[in-house]
Amino acid sequence: MNLLVFIIVFTAVGGVLSVLAAAVFLLLTDRQRHQVLPHGISFATGALLAVAFWGLIPHAFEKIGPEQFQPLSGTILAGILVFFVLEKLLIWRHCHYGSCEAHGDDGHSHEADHGHHGHHLVKSAGVLIIVGDSIHNFVDGILIAAAFLTDVKLGIVTSLAVAAHEIPQEVGDFAILLESGYGKAKALFYNILSSLATVLGGILAYFSLDEMHASLPYFLALAASSFIYIAVADLIPSLHKKTDLRTSLEQIALISAGVLLICLLHGYVHSLEFA
Repeated sequence: MNLLVFIIVFTAVGGVLSVLAAAVFLLLTDRQRHQVLPHGISFATGALLAVAFWGLIPHAFEKIGPEQFQPLSGTILAGILVFFVLEKLLIWRHCHYGSCEAHGDDGHSHEADHGHHGHHLVKSAGVLIIVGDSIHNFVDGILIAAAFLTDVKLGIVTSLAVAAHEIPQEVGDFAILLESGYGKAKALFYNILSSLATVLGGILAYFSLDEMHASLPYFLALAASSFIYIAVADLIPSLHKKTDLRTSLEQIALISAGVLLICLLHGYVHSLEFA
């Protein structure tokens, strides 16, 4: 089989499996989804942070020399600031006259229509999830293609390992999209759309891996910054809305489970790569 065909097929495998896992949410009733979604948000918080700090950032630094440490760190910082500005623009776009605040007689600012503002704040998290996930999937496609260009067997093993790594994260992302106000069909559509970035990354890498090699660490850094921003700026504040002891302990346990699962899968993938 042609090497390009191998790359296309196996970059698509992870997306297909992840979307099928995420689609399980469609089988739940509205009440069940309402009960499950907060747990999915907690799990996704841990998974996103683990992917960023345990996988993407170390991998990015492994691929550069010490003279590039500062520019790469600057890319992570710049990415967080860019996503802040992007979210701010999304909020402004949905607020009347470019502001969500009304000034009262006392001269202080009061938030107008807090529920409306909160809805669009969460909605913007969904947009950022799609952007960040697409970048991450694009980089995964490049990594899978690089493995195939090294050895077909290594490419197959790597693509399956990446799929195993992606499934829990995609389920968490799907939960975030539903929580962000997207309908079931639209959330599934965007999940499929972002998964196609893996195929695109694989195809582009096949034709221009030498040219893209130098940029790969910066793609990884940008993906990491998006996941850090989403977790810290959008998801964690939403978890603080409930402060009772039982809910707090459940959140801590699920965040820890998300971190642990990603770390275990990352270790498994790493061992396969060097088997």
